Amino acid sequence: MNNGKPNWWSRPSSAPEAARIPTPSPADEGDGDFPLPAPQPSPGQEPAAPTDPAPAPGPPAAEPFAAEPAAADSGQAAGAPAPEAAPAPAVEPTKTAPEPAVESAKAAPAVELTKTAPEPEPVAVPAAEPVPAAAPAPAGVEARVPAPQAPQPLHTPDEYRTPPYGEPGPWAPAPPVQRPPAAAPPQAHSQPRPQPQVHAHPHPQPQPQGGAAPWVQYDPWSAPGTGAPPLPPKKSRKGLAIAAALAFALVTGVIGGGIGAYVERNGGITTVELPQAEAGDTGRAPDSVAGIAASALPGVVTLHVRGNGSSGTGTGFVLDNKGHILTNNHVVDGAASSEDISVTFSSGETARAKLIGKDTGYDLAVVQVTGVSGLKALPLGNSDNVRVGDPVVAIGAPFDLSNTVTSGIISAKERPITAGGEKGDGSDISYVDALQTDAPINPGNSGGPLLDSKARVIGINSAIRAAGGGSGEGEGGSASQPGSIGLGFAIPINQGKRVAEELINTGKATHPVIGVSLDMQFQGDGARVGEKGKDGSASVTAGGPAAKAGLRPGDVITKVDGQRVHNGEELIVKIRAHRPGDELELTLSRDGKELTKTLTLGSSQGT
Repeated sequence: MNNGKPNWWSRPSSAPEAARIPTPSPADEGDGDFPLPAPQPSPGQEPAAPTDPAPAPGPPAAEPFAAEPAAADSGQAAGAPAPEAAPAPAVEPTKTAPEPAVESAKAAPAVELTKTAPEPEPVAVPAAEPVPAAAPAPAGVEARVPAPQAPQPLHTPDEYRTPPYGEPGPWAPAPPVQRPPAAAPPQAHSQPRPQPQVHAHPHPQPQPQGGAAPWVQYDPWSAPGTGAPPLPPKKSRKGLAIAAALAFALVTGVIGGGIGAYVERNGGITTVELPQAEAGDTGRAPDSVAGIAASALPGVVTLHVRGNGSSGTGTGFVLDNKGHILTNNHVVDGAASSEDISVTFSSGETARAKLIGKDTGYDLAVVQVTGVSGLKALPLGNSDNVRVGDPVVAIGAPFDLSNTVTSGIISAKERPITAGGEKGDGSDISYVDALQTDAPINPGNSGGPLLDSKARVIGINSAIRAAGGGSGEGEGGSASQPGSIGLGFAIPINQGKRVAEELINTGKATHPVIGVSLDMQFQGDGARVGEKGKDGSASVTAGGPAAKAGLRPGDVITKVDGQRVHNGEELIVKIRAHRPGDELELTLSRDGKELTKTLTLGSSQGT
């Protein structure tokens, strides 16, 4: 640098260069870190006018440190007599500089040390350049120039070619802090002073762009902070804090929104939410209870009857698209006219119904509705194909609870039951060869359908057996505790179909008969033919089916078509289970002998 201050170069020195660096003598240890002042001229002695000596041509000096005569004035010409000056003290190098350099000046304030800056690239060292001879000193003035000493290296040469002061680190001593003396005022036509160079400990710096050397200069003479490279500016943390705050606000907003949505949807954080199955297929197999009910309910109706100061509720089902509905006789028996019967469909639609016909012996009746569209008739099955254990479904309105579905099995077949008998003369007694079921049947189920697994009607629910009841089968009987106990009875659909057809076609139903009067007071096993009929007439009707088959009064009938009968009611039930004109095989006992007779059933008009 040419700023008047010495430069410290941290470029590694080659071995020859390090060998030429002089080592300060022990005598110089106490001299301090600053150079000694230059000799001053004697009082009254004027220096010669300064002249610029011509530089001597030739290669640069071989020694990096050159001492110039202190007494030589740079302004004198070669060979001119110099003014007499006081003897100059010997110039000694400082402990930090290898060799003092004597500056030729008019009045040098101090002798400074200099070291030529190394070339950017290593070059061969040329031969030493001869120093121009100093002008002869004037009389009485003696110039004293110290003899050059052999150059000594400051440090032991490093075989690894590291910088002269070793690798940077905490073990390297810091360079001495030196302050230069006050600079002399500039002289006109004066030769620029060479700047002393002092080695400093290298400080590694980041390598600049463009391939510059990694070692940089360190200037101990510069002002604080001017020699070292500027520190990188500290990154402001304000932006980082703002970014962190925004991220935190975003996260808390998302979490808060999720919690709020959960609370709004579930009614609170502490609200219990139970697991639940998702909505699935609502379809059911046709032979399941749900499938049967879904198929049959549109064809089932609820009947409300008023008359004779009473009212009742029952069930019926649609037979055809003409509006004919089959139900029990005891359901509509109290109606005085057709205006007293109303029908409600499963859809909620209500219509008035007209009584078509009824039969007390079979406990069946047919009513008809008009002006109703979209009627669905239930298909009829075959009760002869029913077997014990077959699944069944009952539909009705127990206790006026319409569209009630219950299920069970066929628990028995051809169960002879009688219902009615409230009049006391036997005219209202029903004889049914019934299907027994454990499907729950209660008051209000009367007249409703009993369905098989294919949603076909196999029976008409008509009676129940109540707990504690004596002979009071059927609804409205003498049962003390009405309600289902798992003993329900239904009229077989084969019998119901025949009676319904007769009621629709003629308004009356026919009953099959054998032409005898039975002794209903007989206590033995079987049905005994009475000795006399009502009003004292013959017990066997002349020309009737029984007379033609050879039956006599007093005969005890024990079997019908091979099925055992135990009393007269059972015989009537077995006979009414057939149609008029059907042939029956009767097994009877006469005078201790068992006889078999075949007869054809006759017909009588029902009531």
